[in-house]
Amino acid sequence: MKKVLFYAVITAVLTACGNGNKNQVNAEVDSLQNLVDEERQINNEMIDALNEIQAGFAQINEAEGRVNMLSQSAEKNSSVENIRENMQFIQETLDSQRKRIAELEEKFKGNAKLKETIKTLNMQLEEKTKAIETLRAELAEKDVQIAALNENVQTLTAENTEMKQERDDTKQIAMEQDAQLNTAWYVFGTSKELKAQNILKKGEVLQGDYNKDYFTKIDIRTTRVIPLESKSARILTTHPADSYKLLKDAKGDYTLCISEANAFWSISKYLVIQVK
Repeated sequence: MKKVLFYAVITAVLTACGNGNKNQVNAEVDSLQNLVDEERQINNEMIDALNEIQAGFAQINEAEGRVNMLSQSAEKNSSVENIRENMQFIQETLDSQRKRIAELEEKFKGNAKLKETIKTLNMQLEEKTKAIETLRAELAEKDVQIAALNENVQTLTAENTEMKQERDDTKQIAMEQDAQLNTAWYVFGTSKELKAQNILKKGEVLQGDYNKDYFTKIDIRTTRVIPLESKSARILTTHPADSYKLLKDAKGDYTLCISEANAFWSISKYLVIQVK
């Protein structure tokens, strides 16, 4: 339309002037051409500015989508920094959009058609600002929830650790009690050796203050055979006769074989054997 107008004006000028001053005609043409070029430049600037603003909104939408995706990620620790970077980018882009729209509005405030476009852009900017504020509030709430969850996890972990320690302590106590219940002591020696340790005194066994360190500690669940390394053996402590046997090996040395451990140790957990 502007080109048609331009050439129409040129034709009118040439007709009016006829064979008049060609220099004046050329000046008129140049002036009109400058007006057309200026108008074209303004239109190009407006289009570039509008394209730039729309591109900014597209970038904000993409960043917003990334934040929503990252906020749902199970790997929160690895997403926090990315969320922070995207939110910073969104805020900076919003600020840039607001400034760019204001500049466009100021520069082309006399343009009636652009006025409506700028109004739409401002509405779009405010809607996006509110959406980002909502997103920021949701992220803040999630941080609180995650912090509370972490605290609960830490509490549960501490409780579980404490319970595990209690179970371990209980288990240890039970093991110690079980070991104590299944612990016995035995000794074998000559009459002289036993008397020297006060284990045998005036024909009595284990009376008074005898040397307990002289005994060998055993687990009755696993120790069933005790080699006595002697051809003579006599059990001095009391044990059920049907719970054991004294057997000779090929050399004629005695070995104590316990067949019923619980019964054998039921009367006494101390075993004293006199050998020669």
